[in-house]
Order: sequence, then C-alpha cells, then structure tokens
Amino acid sequence: MKNNLERMQELVEILNKLSYEYYTLDNPSVSDSEYDRLMQELMKLESMYPDNILPNSPTRRVGDKINEGFSKIKHEIPLLSLSNVFTEADIIAFDNRIRKENITNPRYVCELKIDGLSVSLKYVKGKLLYAATRGNGIIGENITENAKTIKSIPKILTKPIDIEVRGEIYVSKATLKKLNEERIKEGLEPFKNARNLASGSIRQLDSKITAKRNLDAFIYHLPNPLDYGLTTHFEALAFMKKLGFPTNPNNRLVNGISGILEYINEKTLERPNLAYDIDGVVIKLNSISEQMMLGSTIKYPKWATAYKFPPEEVITKLKDIIFTVGRTGQITPNAILEPVNVMGSTISKATLHNEDYCKELDIRIGDYVQIIKAGDVIPKVLQVKKERRDGSEIPFKMIDTCPICSSPLVKKDSNYYCVNPLCDARHIESLIHFASRPAMDISGMGERIIEDMYNLGFIKTIPDFYHLEKYRDELMILEGYGEKSIQNLLDEIKTSKEKSLEKLLFALGIRHVGMKTAMILARKFLNITALKEATYETLNDIPDIGEEIATSVYNYFHDEKNIKLIQELKDLGLNMTYLGEVKENEKIKDKSFVITGTLNIKRDELKDKIITNGGKVIDSVSKKTDYLILGENPGSKYDKALKLGITILREDDILNMLGE
Repeated sequence: MKNNLERMQELVEILNKLSYEYYTLDNPSVSDSEYDRLMQELMKLESMYPDNILPNSPTRRVGDKINEGFSKIKHEIPLLSLSNVFTEADIIAFDNRIRKENITNPRYVCELKIDGLSVSLKYVKGKLLYAATRGNGIIGENITENAKTIKSIPKILTKPIDIEVRGEIYVSKATLKKLNEERIKEGLEPFKNARNLASGSIRQLDSKITAKRNLDAFIYHLPNPLDYGLTTHFEALAFMKKLGFPTNPNNRLVNGISGILEYINEKTLERPNLAYDIDGVVIKLNSISEQMMLGSTIKYPKWATAYKFPPEEVITKLKDIIFTVGRTGQITPNAILEPVNVMGSTISKATLHNEDYCKELDIRIGDYVQIIKAGDVIPKVLQVKKERRDGSEIPFKMIDTCPICSSPLVKKDSNYYCVNPLCDARHIESLIHFASRPAMDISGMGERIIEDMYNLGFIKTIPDFYHLEKYRDELMILEGYGEKSIQNLLDEIKTSKEKSLEKLLFALGIRHVGMKTAMILARKFLNITALKEATYETLNDIPDIGEEIATSVYNYFHDEKNIKLIQELKDLGLNMTYLGEVKENEKIKDKSFVITGTLNIKRDELKDKIITNGGKVIDSVSKKTDYLILGENPGSKYDKALKLGITILREDDILNMLGE
C-alpha cells in the first residue's frame, strides 16, 4: 500500500495527465466530478505535507506571489506582428505575391485569429522557464507567475526538451459573461470585451487575481522548426500538440486560394457559435523552406497574413426615417443610412423597432449613429453619437396614419398597427412570410419577386401561389426569369404542397404562433381537422400554450374567412397532416430542459429531438426545471442549477435518454 507521499506523487501524475487529455486532446477520460475529487484529495495531502509539494503540482497553478512590477525578457527570436488583409481581393493579391517567388503550388495552413493576447513560452528540459508578452517584439514583460495559473499551459512537457513556442491567451465568451454578471452585482464596471479582460488579467501583479479569471490559451507557432527536424508548419503544430501544448482543432491545411476562401466562408458562419471570440483568419505558408526563402520585413513575415472580419459595429449617418407595414399590420420605423460595410454586407437600412425605442435613443434625422449586425440578425441602431450634432438634426416624430393606405393607426402596447384588412402592405408581407424558408420554403420566391407578382396581379392571396402555372408565359417579363428558372420555381411551389403540418401552421401567420408553437400544435393534434375542432379549454391545457396563444388559435379557426382559406388550400392538394415521428418517450415526456454551453450536436437539432420525444426546452433555470444539459464553457445557468439541485446531464446522457 502506498504511503501519503507516494500517493501525492501519483495524484500529481494522474491530474497532469487528465489536464492534458482535457485541454490538449479534447478527449477527457473521466468526469469533471472525478477530476475534482482527485484534486481535493491532493490538496488535503499537500496541506498535511507542505514541505513535500512537488514543483509540477497542478495546485501550484494558482500563484501566491505579489510582484513589485514586471521584469523584462528579451525574445531569443523576435516576435513579429502580422500584416492584415480585409477583402477577397487582398487575399488573392497575397497569394499572387507568393506565386511570383517561383512557388507554383502553395499550400497554406489556415488558423482562427483568436481575439486575445500574444505570449511566448520558454521551456528548458521540458519545464516552463518563463512566459513573456509580445512587448515591442524584441523585449516583452515577464508574466511567468500569471501564466502558471492558466490550466491549459503545461508546466512540464511530455518530453524533456528545450523549446520556445508562441501562442494566444484568451478568455471564453462564457467566462466574460459570468465575470461581468458578478461585477454588475458588486456595482463594478463590466469588462468591455474578452480581449481587454485577457490583457488586463495577465498583467495583474497579484497572480491570485489572474487565477480567478479562468484564462485559456492556444499555441500556434514554433519559431525554429528545423531544429526539431520539421519541414512544415502543419507538422510543427502536430509536434507541439504531442508535447502537451493546446493547439486549436480548427487548424487546417489547404490548397491555394480556393482552400483559403472556403475556410474563411465556413468559419464566418461558425463564428457566432464558437466558445471564444475571433476577429479573423490567419493564413500561413506551410513549407518552412518556402517561408525562409520569402523572409520578413522589419515588422511582418512575408509568408503569413491575417484576414480581418468586417466590423460588427460601425458609425454612419442617418439620412431619413421611413415607416413600413408588417403582415400583422404593425408599423416599424426604419433608419435610412449612408451605405456602410458591416460584416461583409453593405448596409443602408436598419430597424428602429418602435416609437419608444426612438424616443429612448432621442434619435434625429442627420445624426451619426452606431449600427450593429450580428450573424443574420437584421441591422439595428445601437447608439446615437450626440456629441457630433451641429443643430441641423430633425427630431423623430411618429406617424398617425398608415404609410400605404392612409388608414388611422391604432396603438397596442408599445406598437402602432394598421387595422385595415385590405391594406396592400399587409397582404404583401403575409405572402412573403408564407413563402419564406422557415415556413413553406419556396426557393426563388424572395421579397422582390413577390412584390413584383403582387403588383402585376399574379399573386394576391395565398392560394394564388398554387395557380401561378397559368401565368407561365407572362412570368417571362420578370427580370432574370427564363424558361428554366420559371420551371424551377413552379417545381418548388408544387413541392411545398408536401410540407408537414407544422410548416403550414407557421406559414399561415396565426398571431402568436411561431415555429415552436406550430410544432407543438402539429404533434398534439396530428391533422388540421382535429386542431380546428379543438376547444379553447383543450388548447389552454397544452403545456407552453397559455391563454393568449389559445385565444388566438381558437379565434383563427373559428373565423369564416380562415376556414374558407384552409379548405381552398386543402382542395389545391396541400398536406394537412403532421409527417414527423410521434414518440412517447417516458424519460423525456413532459420534462423541461435547459441547455447551456457548447455541444457537438447543433442546439436547434437537439431541441427538435427533445420536443419530438414529448419534452420541452426552456430558456432559464428555475425550480420547475427538470434537467440542465451541460456543454463546454457553460454560463451562469450551470451555477444556478447546482444551487437548486437540478439534475445535470452531459451530451451523452441526453442522447442516451433519447435512445440514440
């Protein structure tokens, strides 16, 4: 049987191995609770034998030393910056410059550009000697004690070699959110962004503060790969990973410009779902000999560059405010802007939501405004730059009649509505909604085409979509439409008849019935006849429906105009039944789930699976929550669930419950 000192050494080895599996291989072999249990055991033994604490103990990642200031470290090899490119044309120009140097078939490594702080790590005989910031590229700050608090930075490598590597220290989105929630509760100013938090945390004089910030790191560069017999950058990344360094799993070897552009397009779409902030993609020539042939300028290597994503927030001028009418008659004020590039799109219009929003902003025509566009969300005005006013600005004024039909507007809650059932704008918006991707998904039926067809008299009502065949010849007058494209459009319309019931229910535009509610109703009643015959009480008793939705659905199916519409669509051959699989999974049925953190499975896909099995997915944790599904980098929902004693499920657990 091992004595206590032998057990301490064994625990250090086990925990360091588990850290390597978790942070480097991304493949933990034990649960978090088991890791915590082993750590607690080690901490107890170390408190009993403080003189025998090993230098590579994972408990020593939390520093206890207060520095008077940071000493300076000279980089053995200069830590250069990267040149930046901003457009596809810039990337092509970068590739052309490389090809002009007799590199006929360049291969590149594409990496995510983490929005963090550069770090250089030096190891002697496999042990961390020092960590330094970039500084001026020649001399950096000694941040060794703070770097030791970062769990993903190894203190001892898997091989006892001398090596210097470069990487990025960063903070996850979840950590930023959690720390800011805590600071707001304490009455402190929240951190502006993850980059500032990482930079400020690594420069704390007290490493205990740094340890509490939950920093992380990725290693991306080996300055002298030839010394280790490596001939490519991609080989160097694999070599560093084997030594225990955390390398980003998104690194990819690609061929030429087409590979670069494909990678950028892919990561642009994935960007909102990443656990950390990125501000671009780094492009590096893979061959080390080709890198050496190209060399560097005083500031930048010629063999690498960084593509920067277009900004999410920009400043532009508000030229006018116009008002639009939605399918429910709701009036929305919209900002007409000086065209500006946001996230790769030219934006000239943004939503202003409603009268209250405009008054709160004190927005005026002629103002300079800050706009934001995140992912596929409609651009919106975030802030007015009042300090740039010159007195010529015109204050916002809400209209009192419909901008299309001139009918008087009616205010309900915070919004104004046109209640004229014959208003053209309402009809057009309802038609656009019906054909949209989340609804009947009629590809080719975009907003402009529907507006043209409405004005030409081809489509005035929903059933008119399915009579469009008789206008085949007349459709040729539409710009960009030939025989083939018209046939494709008619085929799409025909295919839409076969959509499942939940698609039709959402497409009909029933007030308060979104995609989730449409799915609940379709699964509950299975066909539209049963739904039409449902009483208000039956509807109100359905979980997640409630009085307001029940009233809206009941009234819709008891309106003669809507009854006639549904019968007409049925006569045209539209499917009126739920085509999905109805499961009675007793483990899931009537249970409520909250999801937090990043999962391997897409969140929407998991939600659909839970709903299909009779469960429900809610946004916030409460005493009524049955399960919390826990992913990587969870937010404050995890802490609240622990306090309330809610059952925690990992991704594998919920998939097992779903029978997958």
